[in-house]
Amino acid sequence: MALTGRAALLAALGSLPVGIWEPSWAGILAVNAPLAVACACDFALAAPVRRLGLARSGDTSARLGEAADVTLTVTNPSGRPLRAHVRDAWPPSSWQPGTEVEASRHQLTVPAGERRRLTTRLRPTRRGDRQADRVTIRSYGPLRLFSRQGTHRAPWTVRVLPPFTSRKHLPSKLARLRELDGRTSVLTRGEGTEFDSLREYVPGDDTRSIDWRATARQTSVAVRTWRPERDRHILVVLDTGRTSAGRVGDAPRLDASMDAALLLAALASRAGDRVDLLAYDRRVRALVQGRTAKDLLPSLVNAMAPLEPELVETNARGLTATALRTAPRRSLIVLLTSLDAAPIEEGLLPVLPQLTQRHTVLLASVADPHIARMARARGNTDAVYEAAAAAQAQTERHRTADQLRHHGVTVVDATPDDLAPALADAYLALKAAGRL
Repeated sequence: MALTGRAALLAALGSLPVGIWEPSWAGILAVNAPLAVACACDFALAAPVRRLGLARSGDTSARLGEAADVTLTVTNPSGRPLRAHVRDAWPPSSWQPGTEVEASRHQLTVPAGERRRLTTRLRPTRRGDRQADRVTIRSYGPLRLFSRQGTHRAPWTVRVLPPFTSRKHLPSKLARLRELDGRTSVLTRGEGTEFDSLREYVPGDDTRSIDWRATARQTSVAVRTWRPERDRHILVVLDTGRTSAGRVGDAPRLDASMDAALLLAALASRAGDRVDLLAYDRRVRALVQGRTAKDLLPSLVNAMAPLEPELVETNARGLTATALRTAPRRSLIVLLTSLDAAPIEEGLLPVLPQLTQRHTVLLASVADPHIARMARARGNTDAVYEAAAAAQAQTERHRTADQLRHHGVTVVDATPDDLAPALADAYLALKAAGRL
């Protein structure tokens, strides 16, 4: 029996006239007998909660920022109708701020021996797995004087996937890729490493592309045309260590790196290249290998969804050794990490030659646009000091990037909104230059 029934009874007793409250128990019982009978009947007519059957169905995944609908089916096997308030509890990050009460609480009426469905709409604010908590049901009698309350477990998990906002750039990058592959009217001459066809020499062509045997068989000079080589291996390495936890805007750096990795994977798979994913800090957090072009993106977003930054320093030696085991043959290794001076100089630079002597290495890093705004600030003493600090930070960042380029690493340093298209452009540039 819930407190609501007791409160109703006391309120009813307290509203009686003063004259009734004489020290006679017989009088009290005579006057309140109808109310006591009504309360007892109301309690007896409330449907039992423990015997209810609960089952779930609905969405099992959703992209961050989108809604997910989960349906709860309540079966009433008793002979009494169920009049209830239902609270379908989920973790706080399953809702937009301020909407939890409205979204998680429902009123429900289930006739005896029937079932009804109610839908809870989730709007998650973080990636990862959101698991349903308890379902609390409060069953009322017809007079709503008393209630029965109980809790049920109805397991369900909704996986919140990365939003992949950079997919809007994919059509333009694919158009550029078709140009490189020679599938459009734009002819890219002398690029790539895979033989395509022969054509007549025109002034400006590289003389090293002349095919002398073909020229001897015809009256004009013939040159070879090339296209970027297909079926190359690309290993995308996500650094999930301490530096990936730094927030740029409203999201951690890791989220921007994931978005860039997804655009690169979508583009490279369309180019016929094989793409694998490794997430690492001091151990392997995720590994995706050997997926076909059709299964690649679903596998990547599913593997990325539960990843969270770990507040530990990334083990650069362990990362390098794992990357070399994952990519035993010559590959393009795309390392999504920080350009902070200390982690690069103390961690990555000493082991970088192990990667560059066998593979082509591309490093992409998320830059903070607030630093650029600070560097342009003027007007008062505080702004000038902030501008000086920002300029020093930018100088250190450029110096670190130059050190990496000195070791043959291609460096992409861009803000979260620009990182994904910039990384895709760098991949296309390497392909056009025949370095893949």
